[in-house]
Amino acid sequence: MFAYWGKILRVNLTNGTIKEEHFDEEFAKKWLGTRGFGIYYLLKEMDATVDPLSPENKIVYATGPLTGTTAPTGGRYMVITKSPLTGYIAMANSGGFFGAELKFAGWDAIIVEGASDHPVYLYINDESVEIRDASHLWGKTSSETEEALKEEIGDKRIRAALIGPAGENLVRFSAVMNDEHRAAARGGVGAVMGSKKLKAIVVRGHKRVEVADRAKFTSVVKEKTDKLRNDPTAGGGLPKYGTAVLVNIINQNGLYPTRNFQYSQFEYAEEQSGEAMAAKYLIRNKPCYACPIGCGRVNKLPTLGITEGPEYESIWALGAHNGINDLASIIHANHMADEYGLDTISLGGTLATAMELYEKGILKQEDLGEEAPPFRWGNSEVLHYYIEKIAKREGFGDKLAEGGYRLAEMYGHTEYFMGVKKQELPAYDPRGAEGHGLGYATNNRGGCHIKQYMISPEILGYPYKMDPHDIGDEKVKMVILFQDLTALIDAAGLCVFTTFGLGADDYRDLLNAALGWDLSTEEYLKIGERIWNAERLFNLKAGLDPLKEDTLPKRLLEEPVRNGPNKGHVVRLHLMLPKYYKFRGWTEDGKITEEKMKELGIEEL
Repeated sequence: MFAYWGKILRVNLTNGTIKEEHFDEEFAKKWLGTRGFGIYYLLKEMDATVDPLSPENKIVYATGPLTGTTAPTGGRYMVITKSPLTGYIAMANSGGFFGAELKFAGWDAIIVEGASDHPVYLYINDESVEIRDASHLWGKTSSETEEALKEEIGDKRIRAALIGPAGENLVRFSAVMNDEHRAAARGGVGAVMGSKKLKAIVVRGHKRVEVADRAKFTSVVKEKTDKLRNDPTAGGGLPKYGTAVLVNIINQNGLYPTRNFQYSQFEYAEEQSGEAMAAKYLIRNKPCYACPIGCGRVNKLPTLGITEGPEYESIWALGAHNGINDLASIIHANHMADEYGLDTISLGGTLATAMELYEKGILKQEDLGEEAPPFRWGNSEVLHYYIEKIAKREGFGDKLAEGGYRLAEMYGHTEYFMGVKKQELPAYDPRGAEGHGLGYATNNRGGCHIKQYMISPEILGYPYKMDPHDIGDEKVKMVILFQDLTALIDAAGLCVFTTFGLGADDYRDLLNAALGWDLSTEEYLKIGERIWNAERLFNLKAGLDPLKEDTLPKRLLEEPVRNGPNKGHVVRLHLMLPKYYKFRGWTEDGKITEEKMKELGIEEL
């Protein structure tokens, strides 16, 4: 096989065993990589009803065939496990350099099972693999851990995927961090590492990923890279302003959620935009491995020094979502979240839930303690005070560490939780992009934008402009196409930002040139469809009730937008969802049919 090693590392932390396993090309053609590999092993080997924080849960770190190659953005890896936040599948994606390094070490994926009785880290140096004591690292932040590991191993070029104190303390929305500021964040994958007492996976590799035809692959890579560099978003807006280039665009289009989705435009959006950040704090942009886009930000704050980020989602979650407009405070809070290892979207969503509970008089100051800052909209003190409290599960931070849904449930008002399947929603009000709302409701990992980024056609015009309030058959089919295509892109080991410039045929060209295969675009999209359906199958086995849980918060379905261009609109999910099930080839109540499972070859899982 080309672009694969055909090797999977299996580590059992209960008994300390380390094994090398192999897969063949037939398996690769069926599952491709990352999410595909992860969901296959979870379905094949694990009871989907296990407690996510028990030793019976498994966690998979997987690359794709294009990870570690020169393909544009070929540095991605994914963490796949059962989510302690949702109880369903978690597949968290990250860039940086860890994924490529794992591939350079000669491994396509790592399966970690069981749990250690004391803190450990996994050290991989090509074929050499060791489980080492990490007691001295427990309690350290992301940057402290990475620095200590480099010093201990004596190699500045190691790459590590690790958890901060939030993961150690089983915060339900804790992240796996790599390269200090890159995060596999959503779904609480960091808490699963913490439950296994696994502080870090450290990798050093010295191999080269071989492709089928080096000259042809190089030519295809150049062609696709040129397309990205000539695209106004991938080659212009993102390098110049980062993902925060979206702040003004989304706000002007009237779907920038404000004060826990009570409003859809923020009066101070311009002050927290990518343009404002570039003017005040930006030093340079920073690309991940093999990335021609370079959307990462390196900023300098007078009170903090050099840091990276924040991304669009983080600016919104720690800003407008909580009515906060102080960009310096937002950048500092993002830095703290990275250090403690927290998913910033769920962090901001949980704080916004608390803000509204406080506003409505349900959450009272005596619940917080006299010394705690009040949960008032716009109070940036809340950010810095509670990030540490959440990560360490101290005081009221212990309740916040459970996530927004469980917090609202404690106070008997889940209607103020803005999420899907217990995962907090990201930075787009679907009342201003209804196809995006259908994507939220049907997403396998709960409240998530990136696995079907319908903002592309509905707002940005990729691959062509669609009316954001059209809910016809074409729109529903586009949601399904985006879900399947994103599963394919993830499985290949590439970044979804490449969709700003590349289409399905471009991914086919890259994969065929690297792998020496001759699959059609339709055959590759079928792999994406297989992955999506397999993840859905896992969720159904875990107890998903589609008719109750493939939905949106009541506010988004029944309360019309109060302000801006989408004033008066709600999401007409009830008209789209039956069509979605039908076009997916599922039953009327959202279950996968036997025929569909046989068609996709997943009937035995």
